[in-house]
Amino acid sequence: MTVDDRFTEEARQERLAQVQLGTVNEIVSGPVSDWTTDFSHFEEEYAENAIEVWDDLRGRCPVARTERFGGAWLPTRYEDVAAIAYDTEHFTSRAIIVSNVRPPLDLAPVGVAPPISSDPPFHHDARKLLLPAFTKTNVAKQEITTRAFCHSLIDGFAGRDVVDAATDYGMYIPMRVIADMLGFPQEDTEKFVRFVENALEGANGPIEERQERGMALSDYLFEQVRDHLDDPRDDLTTYLINAELYGQRLSPQHVVGTMTLLLIAGIDTTWSAIGASLWHLAKNPQDRKRLVEDPSLRPKAVEEFLRAYAPVTMARLVKEDVELGGVQMKKEDWVLLPFPAANRDPERFERADEVIIDREVNRHAAFGLGIHRCVGSHLARMELTVALDVWLDRIPEFSLADPDAVRWSAGQIRGPRALPMRIG
Repeated sequence: MTVDDRFTEEARQERLAQVQLGTVNEIVSGPVSDWTTDFSHFEEEYAENAIEVWDDLRGRCPVARTERFGGAWLPTRYEDVAAIAYDTEHFTSRAIIVSNVRPPLDLAPVGVAPPISSDPPFHHDARKLLLPAFTKTNVAKQEITTRAFCHSLIDGFAGRDVVDAATDYGMYIPMRVIADMLGFPQEDTEKFVRFVENALEGANGPIEERQERGMALSDYLFEQVRDHLDDPRDDLTTYLINAELYGQRLSPQHVVGTMTLLLIAGIDTTWSAIGASLWHLAKNPQDRKRLVEDPSLRPKAVEEFLRAYAPVTMARLVKEDVELGGVQMKKEDWVLLPFPAANRDPERFERADEVIIDREVNRHAAFGLGIHRCVGSHLARMELTVALDVWLDRIPEFSLADPDAVRWSAGQIRGPRALPMRIG
């Protein structure tokens, strides 16, 4: 099979069928009656008060259950989250976003977005393909342009007293970086935002609407692949098109699936981490002042923000019946892995409920645990570090313009989506 004959209309239709098939459950939405037996991470109460929800559950029902989504579990202790993350025998990664559709069993071990949707042994080889692009050395090459871009964003604040630190600043930084890496047009940022919202915040929406938006993302990525076939250049998309696994070039579903992963995960997670960190500093002027006056503290502060405000919750499907944390999980149950809840477990971290910006020992799980630990962790750290450096150096005085106007995202990625900030 040559490069040119892989990405046909037939391949595009096959991709659409792949992401649309599955077992569909009734959508159940509305207020939660009891977080121990009816939780929903898509409700506004969870978006606004997730930390309090985790703390409450950890104390009285550390592995919560819901019948929504066709049945799901929510562990909140580090020990339980880690046990599931490392157990590939009883838990499959063929779907990592909880929704009302369970993809077909035969999607394993590859899944629709390898390697994050892949199970062993395929996962190891798919992940290995991506590692060279995300080494510390390659990430360091992105730092100069990222820093310059952050400065350009703040230059654009001239004459304004209030800006939205989420949608005027944090959102654009990972979009610029990942678009550069994939070789996508920078002017497509509005499309990226829609793709992210549909994949993550819209996962509990009407099936037909999700399918339509999924088709839009798939069409966009196939369009980018065809553009790269016509005009090859030195970027991650061209690399994936030409990459080989087991002596053959990657299937079109593998290429587009990995591009989906890089685009969605590469944007929303870092956008959320930047926003949450600035939100904390706006609410805690003593920490802001320390980091402005002593930049040497910033690396430790970055790690603490990642621990305390980790944005990512992954999911698994139960592969085989298993007892864990005192509950009996059945085959095809969803299981959420709230790494931010694990990061706040007092059994794991001293003074877990406090944000200590000079914390010395900080082996957090913000980037996940087990075989699916984030392949882009060096990139995310760089973006978060540079974003905070530039903001603190350029805007040393800032506060929340309206605390009641702050809005947090629902779903499995948690971060500020509206963050009006009064800047000095």
